[in-house]
Amino acid sequence: MSGLDAEASVLVVVDLQEKLVPAIEHNQAVVERTAILLKAAGILSVPVLFTEHFPEKIGATLPSLTELGGGATAFRKEHFDACDEPGFAEVVAGTGRRQAVVCGTEAHVCVLQTALGLKGLDYETYCVEDASGSRKERDRKIGMRRLALEGVIPVSSEMVVFEWAERGGTNMFKAVHALIK
Repeated sequence: MSGLDAEASVLVVVDLQEKLVPAIEHNQAVVERTAILLKAAGILSVPVLFTEHFPEKIGATLPSLTELGGGATAFRKEHFDACDEPGFAEVVAGTGRRQAVVCGTEAHVCVLQTALGLKGLDYETYCVEDASGSRKERDRKIGMRRLALEGVIPVSSEMVVFEWAERGGTNMFKAVHALIK
């Protein structure tokens, strides 16, 4: 492994939904960090997939995030692990990417299980800790620790953005650097 590569990555945004996000501890930071990832994905042509757990009950993905998703549609799910939903693994495989960058809610449930599912499908899987949240901070921390123990690579949103950018001095770098400032 040599780190994240924008040309090898797919960004999976898990369940950042209208009725769930307000209950998440530090929700504003999670949404802001996810927005940075989505903007960087748009600049660097990284495909985006949204998941929505029972959207008819929990609501759709936050509109502020879907508008940054480059036209990506949300994948409705009932399983906590999106990989257990019929068709999801095929959608991810259809991107042609082998690195999965995962963020969202709840860190210790759907993010954890989806990241483990992707790892089980042999994706090099990363979890963006500062763009993942739970209703209780202790659950988020335990989820992040479990993911790392299971071999999912912990990263921050800035790590992702700068690894995707690869080097300074380019127009792409300047565009993604502006997201962090």
